[in-house]
Amino acid sequence: MPSFTPLSPAEEDIIVHHGTEPPRSGEYDSFFKAGAYICKRCRSPLYSSKSKFDAGCGWPSFDDEYPDAVRRLIDSDGRRTEIRCTACDAHLGHVFEGEKMTDKNTRHCVNSLSLQFIPEKEPLSSPALHRAYFGGGCFWCTEAVFSMVNGVTSVTPGYAGGSSEKPNYMIVSSGKTGHAEVIRITFDPAIVTYRNLLNVFFACHDPTTLNQQGNDIGTQYRSLILTVNDEQKKDASKAINEMQKNEKRKIVTEIADLKTFHEAESEHRQYYERHPEEAYCSIVISPKLQHLRKTHPSLLSAVTE
Repeated sequence: MPSFTPLSPAEEDIIVHHGTEPPRSGEYDSFFKAGAYICKRCRSPLYSSKSKFDAGCGWPSFDDEYPDAVRRLIDSDGRRTEIRCTACDAHLGHVFEGEKMTDKNTRHCVNSLSLQFIPEKEPLSSPALHRAYFGGGCFWCTEAVFSMVNGVTSVTPGYAGGSSEKPNYMIVSSGKTGHAEVIRITFDPAIVTYRNLLNVFFACHDPTTLNQQGNDIGTQYRSLILTVNDEQKKDASKAINEMQKNEKRKIVTEIADLKTFHEAESEHRQYYERHPEEAYCSIVISPKLQHLRKTHPSLLSAVTE
């Protein structure tokens, strides 16, 4: 596991066990200094003070988050939408829409204990956890593979690389959006490096088949690496060049800058874990995982089975 900031019992109750602090009890309820709010556990930037507003609800409220900082999940009762830190999965609170409190018509209702305020003049520290984005065929399969790798804290399936602003599985499957099925990997670089992840990526799919992985055909299944900085771009290019020296067929993996990542619908998350007996999982994914364990033990030696 990554090295997180130690939590008090009260913070752990909120962040780990999804509790809720009493209304009007939090440090940041009526707090409006200029700066930024970061995750209490992993220190990833979450909200700017510019998006904070007084909702009168008793908890800190924001109408926007930093790009790709917060993930949404429907509560088990299907009535509310929980929000968590994308980087470390810390529970933050809930998000509500349609209340017309701000122009953005959104309210992130957040527990103060999930946050830490950084004044405007102080630099934001780099988050302890990093992210990688890969597309290598059906995201049910790539999610299952990377979920096993030690040092990976979360894997989220989604859509990226295209133009549609509100993609969904049906639209992306048509091949008309330009989006590919991709995964967002959150990982601890102290445990697993980006180059390690690239090795796993190339081992779990065929980078020489254009717009195809097995029977999955279409641009949505293309081999794709979406990078978030120049270092990742250089590592990806170097890995491809090294592989091409020993590969007779042309490697067609595309490298592009990440623009926007759209999370997939909840029914596509942890699909293999939830449906191991389904035909696609048992016929396609399970044999691939077993093959990787045998042929690339150095990549998956730290995997928890």
